[in-house]
Amino acid sequence: MIRVTEQGDSGGRHQRPRVRMPAAQRREQLITIGRQLFAERGFDATSVEEVAARAKVSKPVVYEHFGGKEGLYAVVVDREVRALLDRIAAALTAGHPRELLEQAALALLDYIDEEPHGFQVLVRDAPLLSASGSFSGVMNDVAHQVEHVLGAEFKSRGLDPRFAELYSQALVGMVALVGQWWREARKPKKEMVAAHLVNLAWNGLSHLEAKPGLSTRRVR
Repeated sequence: MIRVTEQGDSGGRHQRPRVRMPAAQRREQLITIGRQLFAERGFDATSVEEVAARAKVSKPVVYEHFGGKEGLYAVVVDREVRALLDRIAAALTAGHPRELLEQAALALLDYIDEEPHGFQVLVRDAPLLSASGSFSGVMNDVAHQVEHVLGAEFKSRGLDPRFAELYSQALVGMVALVGQWWREARKPKKEMVAAHLVNLAWNGLSHLEAKPGLSTRRVR
């Protein structure tokens, strides 16, 4: 419910009505402001005072909704993690393994392009209390999804599926690091970036050796 209050001044005139924002709407406003501040300044440099000031509320309002800066940060990070994982999961539709790789790469680049504040929150150094919500943690979850795809492909080609996890971590790590670089460079276009990533990854995967070794040191 929206409350409207009027206060008279000494001259008997009414001041402009003050509108109190509903609790759910206020919570969303604080999350949006927190997301932007955490992206711009990081967790340590962001204060409850600044969140409250931008929202034009008192500090107790922020504490009432989130219990403090840590609670607000946890909500922001949780939303970004779910948003990114949902994008990638939705992109991994049925298709050839190469197409799945293309879809995953584009899903990550789309997120970086369309949600710069959210991506910045994830790649900034997270406090110890939120280590599981760091970008590396999110990419680890993505790698587990890719691992299932690679495991099936390895089996079909007579390769050892036990190494699917290693390859999935390598592939996702490559895409993630290139994505962070592209966020700043913005060249070439993201579709071209994805194409080159897949070119390197797929043409490497398509010529895998069943038992790779090092030319300079024996693998034990």
